[in-house]
Amino acid sequence: MPLGGYMGRVLRANLTEGKLLVEDLPPEDVLRKWIGGRGLGVYYILKEVNPRVDPLSPGNKVVVATGPLTGVTGIPSAGRWCSVTKAPLTNTIHDSQSGGKFGPRLKFAGFDLIIVEGRAEKPVYLWLHDGRAELRDAKHLWGRDTHDTTDTIVEELTPEVGKDESKNISVACIGPAGERLAKIACIINDKSRAAGRGGHGAVWGSKNLKAIAVYGNMKPPVADEERLEEVAMKSLDVIKKSPVTSQTLPKYGTAALVNVINAHGIFPTRNFRTGVFSEASKISGERIADEIMDWKMAEEEACWGCEIKCARYTKIAKPPFTGEGGGPEYETVWALGADTGTSDLAAVAKANYLCNELGLDTISMGASIAALMELIELGKVPKEKLRGLKVEWGNGEALVELVWRTAYRSGIGDDLAEGSTRLTKKYGAPELAMVVRSQELPAYDPRGVQGHGLAYATSNRGGCHLRAYLIAPEVVGVPQLINRFETKGKAEWVKEFQDVFAAVDSLIVCKFVTFAYWADLMAEQLSTVTGWNITEEEFKKIGERIYNAERVFNILSFGDGEEYDTLPKRLLEEPMPEGPSKGYVVKLGEMLPEYYRVRGWIKGRPTRTKLIELDLKWLAEWLEKEGLLPA
Repeated sequence: MPLGGYMGRVLRANLTEGKLLVEDLPPEDVLRKWIGGRGLGVYYILKEVNPRVDPLSPGNKVVVATGPLTGVTGIPSAGRWCSVTKAPLTNTIHDSQSGGKFGPRLKFAGFDLIIVEGRAEKPVYLWLHDGRAELRDAKHLWGRDTHDTTDTIVEELTPEVGKDESKNISVACIGPAGERLAKIACIINDKSRAAGRGGHGAVWGSKNLKAIAVYGNMKPPVADEERLEEVAMKSLDVIKKSPVTSQTLPKYGTAALVNVINAHGIFPTRNFRTGVFSEASKISGERIADEIMDWKMAEEEACWGCEIKCARYTKIAKPPFTGEGGGPEYETVWALGADTGTSDLAAVAKANYLCNELGLDTISMGASIAALMELIELGKVPKEKLRGLKVEWGNGEALVELVWRTAYRSGIGDDLAEGSTRLTKKYGAPELAMVVRSQELPAYDPRGVQGHGLAYATSNRGGCHLRAYLIAPEVVGVPQLINRFETKGKAEWVKEFQDVFAAVDSLIVCKFVTFAYWADLMAEQLSTVTGWNITEEEFKKIGERIYNAERVFNILSFGDGEEYDTLPKRLLEEPMPEGPSKGYVVKLGEMLPEYYRVRGWIKGRPTRTKLIELDLKWLAEWLEKEGLLPA
């Protein structure tokens, strides 16, 4: 009988040979150390992938994973899945998380995770249903967008499951951007949910994997059903008492942050030139709710098992930007809006719809366009590259057109598809790329949130707000409000968030629950479902193990360490020019030594002592063999 929370089955899809093999999950002692999702994906990638592999070669692998809490009825916001691979955008080990309904339905199909390896000779898709798996021809799907692909696959599979059950088929797929190996291509599931960052869609494209479709009625076992009911009620009660999870997010979605972050002077505008966008209210969550929300469709858009229901579904009725779809979320309205100087909500929403349909990460897309706009303003890009398009701050028509060009690698879109690091380097101004480890920074200017700046700089997967969301304590006041301009003590806060979030991403549950409760309750949830007795301390240690293992992979991949734990010069050397954060830069040098001390690292690299403490002796020996273990 499978362990509680796990189906106990792994599907290995060798696309080169066209063979599917069902394997057992690793033994329980391994699962307890890595849990599932991000953690178990990291374990498999470290065991099976050469860290120096070309991310877009057949030698790279992708782990599509659920966690032990995925699809467990009663656990709040347990409707998630993730993709783990070596990312083409960053060359780091990389996980990309997504919501919707695909994760639980993968579990209901009878599998905990899928390992995709090799490269198919021709386009294929995977069909998983009721414990069975098939590889099917996808030549007729190649070139189609994610919505068309999803609809076509569901239509094809409906006779097999019945018309009434077809609504319970979920599809994760890539669009034209992934097919063309755009390094900012994502995987879209359920039409509007994205495993967005790092270029995972390009990895699928390099393998000729167009889609994965899942369906089933096999529910994951639970070790203690009676206790689960108690833990579930406790968890829901806390969520209902938190104003963030019970009021703000349900009413305004994630874009509720637009006015809040702008008011703190940390809403990055025009490629991080400033932290104040004078027209922020025009793209805010309040404006979205009042003018373009379709509340009925938003109910259907909610993730499986979610009580928070932050999902948005919007419609633009007036030309020239007519359209509809899921979102836009906070990061999206920032990236496609303030970062490009665009305040036209219709244009921002349309660009968002196209990113979902064509399979592009909205954060990297908007940030790369912002970098391009500054390059053009400085006269770095020849006019003929633009083919008559007027690319300038705030031009909504150019914004929408550039999304199309990126997905199809047309003209300047071919450069945008590579991400802002490669774009700015090509045109002679690499300092204009607002990135960490070549991944574009998200929607918070760290000059006014010092701890968040440290979290950016030390993120293993590259520029990211979800490795450690220090906005919670530095701005929102959860679990307590701390001085956002202070550097002292921020290292401990960042490590705590990074470790806990690594474990959260392995359960997998939505990080929004952490506005209501923390590691103690999640450890209790995990124990109840699996039958283990996981303490809060062990839960955090699991996260610390995952974080250190990721850093080891990166060291083996490209020599990651102190020289990469940095931020763009603009954020370190140019004081914020205006607003409530005026005059500040990120004082990284004051925080980084302390961060290394609390991590037990030397110059950004784990020591033998730390790795052995985390049951990672095999990684210490690997680093030592390569001459990369710090003295």
